[in-house]
Amino acid sequence: MSTTLFDLSGRTALITGSSRGLGRAIAEGLGRAGARLLINGTTTVGVNAAVAEMQSSGLNAEGVVFNVTDEAAIVSAFNALDARDIAVDILVNNAGIQFRKPMVDLDTADWQRVIDVNLTSAFVIGREAARRMIPRGHGKIINIGSLTSALARATVAPYTVAKGGIKLLTQAMTAEWAIHGIQANAIGPGYMLTDMNEALINNPDFDAWVKGRTPAKRWGKPEELVGTAVFLASSASNYVSGQIIYVDGGMISVL
Repeated sequence: MSTTLFDLSGRTALITGSSRGLGRAIAEGLGRAGARLLINGTTTVGVNAAVAEMQSSGLNAEGVVFNVTDEAAIVSAFNALDARDIAVDILVNNAGIQFRKPMVDLDTADWQRVIDVNLTSAFVIGREAARRMIPRGHGKIINIGSLTSALARATVAPYTVAKGGIKLLTQAMTAEWAIHGIQANAIGPGYMLTDMNEALINNPDFDAWVKGRTPAKRWGKPEELVGTAVFLASSASNYVSGQIIYVDGGMISVL
């Protein structure tokens, strides 16, 4: 099979929450496949540092700073890209937060904050991207889900609901936008070695549970999401839409 199917040269990718963690790994992978990168975060300092490091490794990257829960800032960012004649060909809705508390103790404000960052932002940013992709007749949207897109776990109810919503949002995008040449899909990472999971990684009991529960018997590495992301961003997936691909070492497949 020709590798040109996976070549992202000439395409521009916006990856939310990409100054660190999974978003950064995905961004760097798309960049190595040839994409121009729009690196997003909430702080100019953090974004600029990530961009500088990517540029020093030969990637074509620049920063786009906005908070994914600020609709006005999102619209302004897309308008600014329009003014520079920069078209987003690939959108990765990666930005996310976690909050752990039993539901009976959970404040509504904390519930809403997790929903806004993990789910509503994907809708708003996806809508703005699609408004521009539709007239061009092509586009790729990759939403980042979770194992909790399919299964629940105690103490993370708002995250579970948000990531379950990501799965159905992806299908809703497909229902409305596939006719316009836009493929919307999702990736469901398993337990990954990231800063957000540091407390869990350093907890011997939880670390043992993850390794015991995962057929691969280990945590995932952020860079192990890259192949799936490149596939979903490339021409190789032009007839794939509305799917969620779990990259989890087999965890979701077993009891």
